Amino acid sequence: QVQLVESGGGLVQAGESLRLSCAGSGSTFSFNAMAWYRQAPGKERELVAATSSGGSTYYADSVKGRFAISRDNAKDTLFLQMNSLKPEDTAMYSCAAGDYVGMYDSWGQGTQVTVSS
Repeated sequence: QVQLVESGGGLVQAGESLRLSCAGSGSTFSFNAMAWYRQAPGKERELVAATSSGGSTYYADSVKGRFAISRDNAKDTLFLQMNSLKPEDTAMYSCAAGDYVGMYDSWGQGTQVTVSS
């Protein structure tokens, strides 16, 4: 069984940056597809960014040009570099993994990101 643990969240001011990490442990951490989701209070969970083992990436329109997803397979870690943060980026950020893009069956508990104006 794979465990995913996120870290790197916190409270920052608008315009600042954060780097989220998602560390995998347990079974072989060799998922083809991994992603970051976020959920703000009172809102539905939304896909922020995704990547596959082939290197393709996807970004929500709201974060394009500001966020970057990457993975270090040697360290079993997924990253989300978030620059030029905005108050509307405030949410709980969770990582997800699975064999196929869009079909994630392993989830982390999440890390809170709060951006003040």
